Amino acid sequence: MDFGFVDSLKRARMDGRNPVIGEIKVFSPLHGDLLKDRRVEDILKAYERAGVAAISYITAEQFKGDFKTLKRIVKITELPVLRKDFIRTREEVERSAEANVSALLLIARHLKDRTAEMVDLCKEHGIEPVVEIHHAEDLTYIENSRVVLINNRDIDRMEKDGGDVETTAKIAGRVKAFKISGSGISTIRDLLFVLKYADAALIGTAFMMAEDTENFVRAFVEAGI
Repeated sequence: MDFGFVDSLKRARMDGRNPVIGEIKVFSPLHGDLLKDRRVEDILKAYERAGVAAISYITAEQFKGDFKTLKRIVKITELPVLRKDFIRTREEVERSAEANVSALLLIARHLKDRTAEMVDLCKEHGIEPVVEIHHAEDLTYIENSRVVLINNRDIDRMEKDGGDVETTAKIAGRVKAFKISGSGISTIRDLLFVLKYADAALIGTAFMMAEDTENFVRAFVEAGI
């Protein structure tokens, strides 16, 4: 069973593009307001024109996201959409399914032994579960996961550290699933480094802080091709 999310990332590579997930992130605990009076729709369209393979949106209150915006994004893009939040309940999985998201983030450190159950629940609802890990001890919880996001930052520190792309290099070899590297990827050099170890990359803050969003993102999508 495939829900389109991984297919789109694989297709990007086959089409000669770097498999990049563009994250629409309206607020950063470290950098503050990232939206800066822009419309989410305009950022989305810039990402699409630049050639990203998928979209990510954070609905968590700590990042000033909201579910209404997520639903709007899903409706106006043909790209698969990943919902990122601190998901802990069946109700949130069902809510995500009703919004027609393609993928949902599950944080292994928070769910621990419930990770496998939540992975299966996502699949039952037609959603690709993306299990986030950061420390080696998180690997215990990813046995039935087809897609793993290696977070280069410690999520519990709420961006008080800048993230270290070396985290991907250290952990990726122990992950058999489809691997996404996320956080701390701010330069093309960072991107090309993580893509040596991961199958795709998720970038938010650097894209949101760029003055010319479309051309900045396109440079990442086409780098090294």
